[in-house]
Amino acid sequence: MYKIKTIYIILLLLLPLSGNGPKLRAQNFWITNDNAAHNLVWEEKLKRRIDFLSDTLCEGRATGTRGANEAAFWIIDKFERAGLVPFDSTYAKHIYAGHGKVGHNIIGMLPGSLKKPCDSYVIIGAHYDHLGVLGGKMYPGADNNASGVAAMLSLAEMFSVMKTIGKVYGKNIIFIAFDAKEMNMGGSQAFWRMIENGELRDPLSGETVSPDKIYAMANIEQIGSSLAPLASGREDFLIALGNNTLPQADRNLLSLCNRFYGTGLELSDSYYGSERFTEIFYGLSDQKVFAEHGIPAVFFTSGITLNTFKTYDTTESLNMEVLRKRIILIFHWMEKMVR
Repeated sequence: MYKIKTIYIILLLLLPLSGNGPKLRAQNFWITNDNAAHNLVWEEKLKRRIDFLSDTLCEGRATGTRGANEAAFWIIDKFERAGLVPFDSTYAKHIYAGHGKVGHNIIGMLPGSLKKPCDSYVIIGAHYDHLGVLGGKMYPGADNNASGVAAMLSLAEMFSVMKTIGKVYGKNIIFIAFDAKEMNMGGSQAFWRMIENGELRDPLSGETVSPDKIYAMANIEQIGSSLAPLASGREDFLIALGNNTLPQADRNLLSLCNRFYGTGLELSDSYYGSERFTEIFYGLSDQKVFAEHGIPAVFFTSGITLNTFKTYDTTESLNMEVLRKRIILIFHWMEKMVR
């Protein structure tokens, strides 16, 4: 791996510093102490977290239920442990999801730098709600979307440890667990209204987080399965929709990271090769409201499976080894986005 990285660095340094090539400030743009972050993600840990969120204690996590509150408190605990800073001294933000349901978005921020505060932001989101109990049957929602929440929490911890060992980023990272996605994306809609109305203020500077300060958004949903592979049939794949919304210089970063950091996933920037299905599926999750308002937004997923919205969407159906690879790739991609 060391020889491969050395050769790849040389090739990268020969690329142009403008145009369609990656904008390289220095070699350390690509060389990072990645072991510190990688060591925070392992298969059994991911399984335990998804097990908790899909357990009977959380009752399927329907918005406004006791089970959803259990999940919310658990996520808050993980945000606190990762050192994320709450907005207005609280991680939980009430949302009104309709039909008399009150839910909670869970929001925290990791500052890019404490010595030199920055006024640019990226957002990493994943919804934690699901269908709950219907007709006396619980819908555990392990892939949809306990897997996405587990990935989002892993990323928060990975970036936190990088900050601990001295890494400085040029953008702040806002992590958010959306509620009410299954109720017409009520959580992401409410979060956008906070931004649009000037109600989201940087917890350190007190400055308003306005739309023009948001560089990009990444949404993670249904990312733990290998049951709906791409045409090749490989289990280790990742679908990333909305890459075309990014600035031109960032559009090759995911594939470059995939090769350089050795994750070697099969990547697709369309929903199983269909332009129409790509457009439809991209509009079905929480990145939609950001894209509609001109914010570059990438949707990471492993696709809909035969288990989606079924009572047998359980942890046992997921591929933890591949999920770990997906998280590591998204981490390195995001590191380049917050440079």
